[in-house]
Amino acid sequence: MTSPQRPLPESVAVGPYTGPRADIRHLFELAEDSACALDAYLDDGDILVATHHDRVVGHIQITRVNDPESPSTLEIKNMAVEERSQGRGIGSCLISAAIDAAQAAGSTSLRVATAAADIGNLRFYQRQGFRFLSVERDAFTEVTGYPVPIVIDGIELRDRVWLDRSI
Repeated sequence: MTSPQRPLPESVAVGPYTGPRADIRHLFELAEDSACALDAYLDDGDILVATHHDRVVGHIQITRVNDPESPSTLEIKNMAVEERSQGRGIGSCLISAAIDAAQAAGSTSLRVATAAADIGNLRFYQRQGFRFLSVERDAFTEVTGYPVPIVIDGIELRDRVWLDRSI
């Protein structure tokens, strides 16, 4: 199953990012509440960015999965669109670009994790063809580097949900 190719919003382009990742760290921080977790993976994998008038408004980070049982699976490690640019189809375009990149790399599936409390993210990924794979209990604790409590959509953040999709 593939997502329908969505046209990019006017004046938005998606392509590889080759600049210093520190320059777009603020986007990563929109999707990652733990500075130590972000530090551990910021330089991993490949980054695609959405730009509007030469300004980066969103990104998606794609990494290899360290799972011998899934050698052809890639992970969307971090993805965000700046708040004022959300709701315009940019996230869907980033997912489409990630699927294209994963297929070009010979991958057959994509995996993503998000907060079980984040209803918006769960809705977004399911609309992109992702399905529930597993739940990782107590992934977001002080021990794992997250401030406690974090409340999203009125729900205390504790568990991580893994989703995947064939490509």
